[in-house]
Amino acid sequence: MADLTGRVALVTGASRGIGYACALGLAKAGAHVIAVARTQGGLEALDDEIFQATGAHATLVPLDIKDGAGIDQLGGALFQRWGKLDILISAAGDLGLITPIAHLEPNTWDRVMAVNLTANYRLIRSLDPLLRKAQAARAIFFTSGAAAAPRAFWGPYAVSKAALEMLVGTYADETAHTEVRCALVNPGPMRTKMRAIAFPGEDPDSLPPPDAIVPLVLELARADKAPPTGVVTFTR
Repeated sequence: MADLTGRVALVTGASRGIGYACALGLAKAGAHVIAVARTQGGLEALDDEIFQATGAHATLVPLDIKDGAGIDQLGGALFQRWGKLDILISAAGDLGLITPIAHLEPNTWDRVMAVNLTANYRLIRSLDPLLRKAQAARAIFFTSGAAAAPRAFWGPYAVSKAALEMLVGTYADETAHTEVRCALVNPGPMRTKMRAIAFPGEDPDSLPPPDAIVPLVLELARADKAPPTGVVTFTR
């Protein structure tokens, strides 16, 4: 396990699934976790598990990631408290609906774009100054195989993830001469609520649990080793 003692890590989507597993893994590796999610109960359950495992509490931030002004305020609060951010894990995501594009309601399209794309732009905008103040900062985002090629009925999710890959790649190029390094991770099929909604007939026990990806995320978050460029696929 990577030693992240003394590092400050912010995790979105931390109340369940991959975000929850990453937040717990980061805490066990020694990082102080700032857990962001809409669900207060999920954040409190995470904090209980972190405290049981480490003897320390996380910083809990109940926040809807679609709230751009709230993300701006979060950046200011982190600056006042820590003056930097070592690790960003952007794990919040929205599947939308598996349906033909022509049948999609505009509010569903707007919500998926707001969570999967615009929120990440707002996070970068708000947290970039904090990442630049850290030594060997790491910003890790989650994409999907759905972004690789057109696939019927997956329109909003696939489009948002393809755009996210371009967003993160652009930010990585802009920070190439700083100590900030970005990583894009494709988890592949995992035993999450989102996967169960997309594939209701699938046996969840045939899929790896969310905590299976934690060693990879911790490896990418290490300060002494830059993450690879391009998309890192968990199953590979």
